[in-house]
Amino acid sequence: MASKNQFVKDLKVKDEVSSLFLVKYVAVMEGRDGRQYLNLVLTDNSGEIETRKWQGAKETFSQIQAGSYVYVKGKVNQYQNRVQLIVTEVTPVDENEVTKEDFLLASSEAPEKMMDELLSIVENLDDVYIKDLIRATLFDPEINRRLKTWQAGKTIHHAYQSGLLEHILSCAKLGNSLSKHFNVNENFVVAGCILHDLCKVFELTEGPAVEYTDEGKLIGHLVKSLELIDRFAMKIQNFPRDTKMHLKHIMTSHHGEYEFGSPKVPQTSEAYLVHLIDLMDSKMNSLETAKRSDANSGKWTNFVKHLERIVFKGDLPHYSEYVTGGDSGQTRTEGPKGPSKHKKREFKEKELKHSMADKLKDFKV
Repeated sequence: MASKNQFVKDLKVKDEVSSLFLVKYVAVMEGRDGRQYLNLVLTDNSGEIETRKWQGAKETFSQIQAGSYVYVKGKVNQYQNRVQLIVTEVTPVDENEVTKEDFLLASSEAPEKMMDELLSIVENLDDVYIKDLIRATLFDPEINRRLKTWQAGKTIHHAYQSGLLEHILSCAKLGNSLSKHFNVNENFVVAGCILHDLCKVFELTEGPAVEYTDEGKLIGHLVKSLELIDRFAMKIQNFPRDTKMHLKHIMTSHHGEYEFGSPKVPQTSEAYLVHLIDLMDSKMNSLETAKRSDANSGKWTNFVKHLERIVFKGDLPHYSEYVTGGDSGQTRTEGPKGPSKHKKREFKEKELKHSMADKLKDFKV
């Protein structure tokens, strides 16, 4: 079995690379000079890196595809403030010859633990119809199986194994606390947080190279969620029509704005809060992912296109004790004990006053 000895997070400019990677994206492109080159995104469990191969683009393209494993040789370069891997060799590797855990990004939390935590939040809801609906949905065998491993997105937020469950749980926790803070209906907020992206288990394929399914391309998770509510509400006797209507409104408006593909804008406090929670959780995850996976040296990431900014990835200052000395930006150690600058200045001022008093004591106006 081939072993992986270099990971994306450790790669620095000018490093020589000779290692295994997973192909996340591959295409033949044409440069400004008309030459064809191979454009790849290579990945492992620590991040991903833009990759170029300038020679033999078509030949290599015919041998590999997204989701395949490759052994590459090359060198890390920097172009327009972005780290790139320039490769000279790309050799396909059989998937049975690699340790797949080296290449799959995954949530830091175990899916079983996250699912138990999510179900405990559901159990604390006090609307019997909403509670029954969420239970029936989460305990559906196929949905339950997929939710434990599925990504929340193809490339951006929570785009790693069990990322969808991590996102839904995080949103449900926020919904649980923020609905109390803003005095809105917690049952609808938590239900919205759980259901709003749940149908990504039908919109996206399973890893390692995630793509949109035909259902995802033609229908999408937002519309699919309306079908889901109808499907499980139908199994609950006398499920209230108005409850179903408000749940569907949260689904159709959770993208927030028409320009972001939302058929409706949020028109209830609960719907608007679900939209804000979803947006906040996805953006914060994008920031953390950018910091964690960035291969740039120093305190700043390379430009993150979908966030439209570079991101500070250093630690913010923290002072558990007051700083000694005059510079609040840097802690100074004290030298040998003696009068401080302040004390010295006081002493000189007193000395000057005594001296002037002596000189003026016999002066008369």
